[in-house]
Amino acid sequence: MGSASSMLTQYDIEEVQEHCNKLFSQQEIVSLYQRFCQLDRNAKGFISADEFLSVPEFAMNPLSQRLLKMVDGLNFKDFVAFLSTFSAKASLQQKIELIFKVYDSDCNGKVTFNDIIEVLKDLTGSFMSDKQREQVLSHVLQEAGYTRESSFLLEDFVKVLGSSSIKMDVEIPVD
Repeated sequence: MGSASSMLTQYDIEEVQEHCNKLFSQQEIVSLYQRFCQLDRNAKGFISADEFLSVPEFAMNPLSQRLLKMVDGLNFKDFVAFLSTFSAKASLQQKIELIFKVYDSDCNGKVTFNDIIEVLKDLTGSFMSDKQREQVLSHVLQEAGYTRESSFLLEDFVKVLGSSSIKMDVEIPVD
């Protein structure tokens, strides 16, 4: 499973379905496999960061460099598991965990003021100065009862985002 010349067996499809908590139908998994094989230009069985950047929607995303840290070197099963977070059927918890990982770029299990500033810098680019970003974030944190020294755990993200209706849905075209 993974090289463009190989085919998915029924067993492979079911195994991948289990791996992604059945968030994709068998037909969607076959379509994802075809897309995976297109991206895996050298038929290595995994997708490199450069191959991910060949997807225009991914390359244009202001958070693409952060996401690349999560996706570089994914095999097909892990590729599907990563994409399953963007499924309309994915739980809010799964979506919040991915958002947390985007902010927690050093993977230390907490998000600091500087982590949030770095994401804001990615999102706003030159539209805001560093000073403006810091002022806005300091004000927002203060309004919420936090300081610049506060750090946030996954549980804090769940508490803040858990009652929201986060939209992170991607449609899988089925041939």
